[in-house]
Amino acid sequence: MLHVLYLVHDVSDPAVRRRIIMLRAGGARVTLAGFRRTTNAVPDVEGLQPIDLGATRDGRFGQRMAAVARAALSIGSKLGAMPKPDLIIARNLEMLALARRAKAAFRGGVPIVYECLDIHRLVLRNDMLGRALRTAERYLARDVKLLVTSSPAFIANYFKPFGQVAAPVELVENKYFETAPVSTDDRLKAENPVAPPWRIGWFGALRCRRSLELLADFTRRQGGRFEVVLRGRPALSEFPDFHAFVEAEPYLSFRGPYRNPEDMAAIYGEVHFSWAIDFFEEGQNSEWLLPNRLYEGCRFGAVPISMGNTETGRFLNQQDIGILLSDPTPQTLETALGRMDQERFGKAKARVLARNPRTWSYDRSDCRAFVDRLRGLVVSPGSFVTEALA
Repeated sequence: MLHVLYLVHDVSDPAVRRRIIMLRAGGARVTLAGFRRTTNAVPDVEGLQPIDLGATRDGRFGQRMAAVARAALSIGSKLGAMPKPDLIIARNLEMLALARRAKAAFRGGVPIVYECLDIHRLVLRNDMLGRALRTAERYLARDVKLLVTSSPAFIANYFKPFGQVAAPVELVENKYFETAPVSTDDRLKAENPVAPPWRIGWFGALRCRRSLELLADFTRRQGGRFEVVLRGRPALSEFPDFHAFVEAEPYLSFRGPYRNPEDMAAIYGEVHFSWAIDFFEEGQNSEWLLPNRLYEGCRFGAVPISMGNTETGRFLNQQDIGILLSDPTPQTLETALGRMDQERFGKAKARVLARNPRTWSYDRSDCRAFVDRLRGLVVSPGSFVTEALA
């Protein structure tokens, strides 16, 4: 069984849990180590007890770099009790630095996979800091065996033009995970709540103040015909007044965190539309990503709303589904949605449900294929060549 050491920036990040589920469903054994964004150590992630590398704070770059430096000095002793892994997956740039230290602690011979699912705005800066970070990334990634990323636009707009990583690339989209095989005959039959009010679900990492203000303005203009349901983890480093803002808005409600994949059908069954817009790093990462909520919402029949000039918008345009906006204004939202009725919504939802479910979901066969590709990077005893992905 392939033994993977998974080094992560935040062990409590729901996306980390999803990757662990995927690796284990594919037949890998996982050891989890990483930082946390909580005061106390996280006792359990999907049945695993994480190796705690210390606490970091969201949005505090200097503090995170100091924590990485401290962890680099102690990671050998932190990992000393575990058996040597077959492979190390480093999630994000700071963990790539620690992966190299861990590899040295295991006396080499452990291939490293670099998992990068967001392009941080700091590495895109055209100043000394940005150039220094890109140089550091190229150096740290000089001998990684595989780059795992989630959107073709990350490759086209960052990794390829900047020449950051020479390794083969594996595109692993942020799809929903199905425990049963995904069938092309699978069609969701769940009914949405009676409208009006029409409900827009904004689920996941809630980090975009502009989206929040836009939705608040739009729903007030509509006088209750539209409501917005928010679930997930608000980035209080970006808007510390998040809870007060939502409570003051008559048509917005925050309903806390959820579990993925366990709660997906229920939470998307309560809404009509999914908000797949993010201005957090406008013109950069937010324009290039294909978010989890895109796949999850479409899997459960929610009609996606996106900006037309983003990678998400281009993807939806290719699929001929969704509501695509030309401008991020309340007036544009009113033009696109304000006269919504049951007939129009029914047609929009039918187009979403008509797409092949595999567009939105991975199942265990995909997990096994992913783990098999990782296994192919490992040098077998007596072998002199590492198998690379085509």
